[in-house]
Formats: sequence, structure tokens, C-alpha cells
Amino acid sequence: MDGIVLSQLGVDTGGTFTDFVYIADGQIRVHKVLSTPESPELAILQGIAELGLSLQELRLVHGSTVATNAVLQGRGVSTVYIGNRGFADLLSIGRQARPSLYDLQPAMKCAPVPADYCLETGGRLSADGDVLEPLTDADIQVLRQQVLTLKPRSIAINLLFSYLDPSLEKRIAAVMPDHLYVSCSSEILPEYKEYERGMATWLNAYVGPLMQGYLHRLEQQVTPASVAVMQSAAGTVNASQAGRMTVNLLLSGPAGGLMAAHYIGRQVGCERLLTLDMGGTSTDVALIDGDIRLTSEGQIGEYPVAVPMVDMHTIGAGGGSIARLDAGGMLHVGPESAGASPGPVCYGRGGTQVTVTDANLLLGRIPPDARLGGSMRLDADAARQAMAVLAAAMQCSIEQAAQGIIRVANEHMVRALRVISLHKGCDPRDYMLVSFGGAGGLHVCALAEALQIKRVMVPVHAGVLSALGMLLTPASRHKSLSLLQNLAAVDEIDLRLNYQSLCDQAIEELYQEGLALADMVIKYSMDLRYQGQSYYLNITFDVDKDPLQDCQQRFHELHRLTYGHLLQSPVELVNIRVAVSGPTPGVKLAARPSRSTRLPLEQTRLAGFEHPVPVYNREDLEMHQVFTGPALVSESVATTFITSGWRGYCDDIGNLILEKD
Repeated sequence: MDGIVLSQLGVDTGGTFTDFVYIADGQIRVHKVLSTPESPELAILQGIAELGLSLQELRLVHGSTVATNAVLQGRGVSTVYIGNRGFADLLSIGRQARPSLYDLQPAMKCAPVPADYCLETGGRLSADGDVLEPLTDADIQVLRQQVLTLKPRSIAINLLFSYLDPSLEKRIAAVMPDHLYVSCSSEILPEYKEYERGMATWLNAYVGPLMQGYLHRLEQQVTPASVAVMQSAAGTVNASQAGRMTVNLLLSGPAGGLMAAHYIGRQVGCERLLTLDMGGTSTDVALIDGDIRLTSEGQIGEYPVAVPMVDMHTIGAGGGSIARLDAGGMLHVGPESAGASPGPVCYGRGGTQVTVTDANLLLGRIPPDARLGGSMRLDADAARQAMAVLAAAMQCSIEQAAQGIIRVANEHMVRALRVISLHKGCDPRDYMLVSFGGAGGLHVCALAEALQIKRVMVPVHAGVLSALGMLLTPASRHKSLSLLQNLAAVDEIDLRLNYQSLCDQAIEELYQEGLALADMVIKYSMDLRYQGQSYYLNITFDVDKDPLQDCQQRFHELHRLTYGHLLQSPVELVNIRVAVSGPTPGVKLAARPSRSTRLPLEQTRLAGFEHPVPVYNREDLEMHQVFTGPALVSESVATTFITSGWRGYCDDIGNLILEKD
């Protein structure tokens, strides 16, 4: 990094709260403010001011939901899609995949790009890279005139087999008006599968101007601090470079939580983790088995995203998820969220529909005198009045309505945890459940019991763990290229030259961030499959040592472990991949000072329990002081509800460890 950085600030912008973790001189401070979705930088500036931070010699690492929310809410910019003749409707047709296989009357979906904005041109390549139809000067002039007439804000160019020869896409990009944001598929995702490549390119162009403008405003307003952004693949990128590849930022915030969970799991000697990140708007679940899993088959909403990202499953269940009855009287929770404005009824900001947070408050699981985010007073009376309306419609008591909301929300999260574990052949009982996010601790015991998990961790700083993860993440780049050859026929010299080309690209980008080659870690891998298969497996590859025959043997073994069988078909090389990362930031979680006060110091009433239950202040817990549920553990940015049959203690660095009796 240029200059001397004496302090670091991790920022995670969520749908409801913006979280801050500030580290300086080995000390950690945490903070929360309500998000400002229309201008996310305003919440960041507010938090910096409330923390009283100097921007001099400050490094800010940011996880942003700007790109994600724009895609999910359909609020990207007007974008022209340019493809080959006969392929204008490529993104609309897609893969013909249906969410309900046996639904004979599926609902019609809107095309991602209006037909008038889908343009066709020449410049078609064959699968071998030969020119089947030239890109003429007349083609280029027609395209330019069409774009000038449509007046879009961005352009997505996706020609067939462009990864074999990017020059045709570059010719088109060169004649586009300078004020337009232009994305070429040969740069965004130089891999086969024209639909996935085209979708990634369109998504990049669709949200690129929004993200680029936002990052530019943020950089200007926090100058002279440096700004980096978390990528979906759990690595950071300088803000000045991030604006060109915004499709890589779609899971920016959740990736930070995974990095922190992975880091803390290693500290406590547990590397098999099921993670639950429950915020105000959504819940993200993932599985860590030694290392964080990446996938190129991710999805945002209904759109496939083939760029590398953390393997995660997201559902619309959070503290702000709205409870409602359908026409048949059935209770639903989410995916609609009250967000930051107006927020849950108890926020006192004009909300009228009860949420999961309101239910937890009325059940006593959030102490009535708690200040959400450390500063916001809660209005229990308003929540009770709103819950009474729902309870009357359900013909039950307020307490029963609140408990019903919690049960439905829990079932959504249990289902998500099963998708990421059981559906992938992993027994959740073999993993520790790690819960974080502002709302996760209120539900974690019930979720663990439903999955028969016996051990749970609520990490230190769980309420702002994604912001902490930003500061534990190295700068990195992921590069890939499709080759599509029979592995036995691959020329190893050409293969290594292609690897070197990808590696040089990644190293050059990290050079621009001030990293030295000696500090970089380079990992090579390749995607292999049996000839005739549609899907592949990723195999590590050492370009200096491994012969291709070894890769083939490792592929056979991985295929047997994954699918339970081998095939006699030839093995095919699909893609080569390079991951280059810098050094892991030197952030350490210090041991907590020992406490001598026996706790708890207060008690409270919880619905469903005959006697008052103890309330522990997490910061005052003695190390390894064992206590049993039912109990509440309160802290400035979150609350943990420990139900009957569980016991807990804080370890040396402040993680709350819960075990089933």
C-alpha cells in the first residue's frame, strides 16, 4: 500500500444497518448506524463522524450491497445488449430451466433486456476461432447509430466464442461514445457457455455505472483515506479498479462474514463450520470444510452469475422480514422486508407491519430497555399494538402470534441450512453452527436443535462480523480462460503459456495496488470433465511440478468421491484458472482480560418460561464461566437467546460457545 496506514475501518452496508469495525493500535471498536439505501455513502460518513475518526492514514475496506440491490430490485441502468446475428434474444431464452419442473403453465418472466435494446451484428467466430461472418465497417457504423438513437447508459457486448479472439469485441467497444459504460464478455468472463458469459457481461453493464458512481463519490468524500472493496470471491480490490468489474461485487458483504468465521474457526481449532449470517433483510448460510468454497454456478435472484463467488445460499428471512396472512389465512414471513426505512414497527419510524424483530421484542428475547445498534430505543407498545391486529386476524393471543412468526422464520432458515449441507451430501451434525449478524443469536439454539447440532459458536463481535471480515481479507484477483480440449491432446507448453498470461494480468492489477510480487501467493487450477458431460470439477495444478497425467488421476478420484463412480470416457480440459492474492492483513483478536464479577446482575421475563431468566452482559462474562439456559446474553450490537437444555461459556478471546446438554 502507498503510504503508512495506522488504522483500518471495515464497513458492511446492509439493507437495514451499516456496520463498522475500527482497529487501531491493536484495539477494536464497533458501531452501527441505520443504512441510507438511496445514498449508502451517507451512512458511512455518519458512522465515521460518530466514531470520531481521522481520515488521515486510514484504510477503509467496504462490503457493499449497491450492486446486489440494484439487480434484485431491477433498478440498474438502461443497457444495450449486442450479440451476433440471430442471437439477439439469447438472454431471454436462457437455458429453458424451469423452477417448477412439472408446472405446465409457468408465469411469464420479463426479459432482462427489452427487445428494442437487443442489437445484432456480424463478427461471428466458430468454435475453433475461425471467422464465419466478418465484422464490417458498415456493421460498426450501424451499431453506433443505433446506440446513439437508443441513448442507453451502458453497453454489453457478447459475441460468440469471443474468448478465443477478443479483437472483434474491442473494435465495437472502440467506436462507442466515450460517456457510455462498456463491458466486453471477453474481459468480464472469457469462458465458454455463451448464455452465462452474456449474463455476466450484461449484469456488469447493468449495475456498473451505479457502482462506479457510488465508489467515486465515496472515495472523494473520505479522501485522503484509501478505499478497497470486498469481492464476491472473498478478496479485496482497490475501489478505483472495482468499478470496471462490478459483477464481481454482487456478494460483497456476505463474503466478509465468511472470512471472519473461517478465521475465528481456525483460532478455536474447528474448521468444519455451518455459518448463519442473519441480518435485518436477509439470511446467508454457507458451509466451510477447511477452506471457503468458491463456485462459478452462483445465482443472484433469478440470474446465474458464473464469475467466482463464495458458495452461499441466501433467503429473504431477516429481522426486518414482514409477517402477513395470505387469502387462506396462512402465516407467511418474508421475503418482503421493512428494511431500514420505515423498518420494524418497534423502530418508531412509521412502520405498521410486524416483523421478526417485533416478535422477538414482544417475547422478551430482546430486552425492553435494549438500544438496537447501540443507540436506537425500541417502542414495545407500538409493536404490541401492531401485533394485536395480526393476532386478531389469526384468532390467537399476541404471544401466540409472535411465537408463530418465530417458528415460520426458523423453518425458512432450517431449510436453507439443509440446502447448503444435506443436499450436498454433508451431515450438519458433523459441523459447528456459527451464528452472526445482528439477529442470528436470537434463533441459533432453535436452528441447532432442528438440525441435531450439538455445538454452536456466536463469535466475538458477532453483530458486526462481516465488517470485521473485511479487515481479515487479502487483496486478490481471479482469472480464467476456456480452452476446451481433450486432456490427452493438450500441448503442455501452450498450456503453461496461457497460465502465464492469466497470471501476468492478475499480478499487474495487484502491482497497481502497491503489492510486491514477493508478497503474492499464486494458485493454479483447471476444470475437468468426462467428454459429454455438462459440468466439471476443479482440480489444483502446479505449473512447475505437476504433469497432466497427475491431474487426470486426481480428477478420477474426485469424481469417484463426489458422484460415487468413474467413467471410461476421455477426460476433457474445460477452463484454466489462476488466483493471485496478497498477504493476509495482520489483524489479531487479543485475549480478553479476565473478569472477577460473578454474573448475572439482572433478570427478565421471557414468554413461555414460568420464572424470570438471567440476563448476562457479554463484555462482563468471566472466561469459561459456565451458565445454563434459559438466559439472554446482551451486548451493544446484538443479543443471544439461550434456550433450555443448553449451556454456554466465553472462551479466551470472547467467543460465546454453546453446547447441548
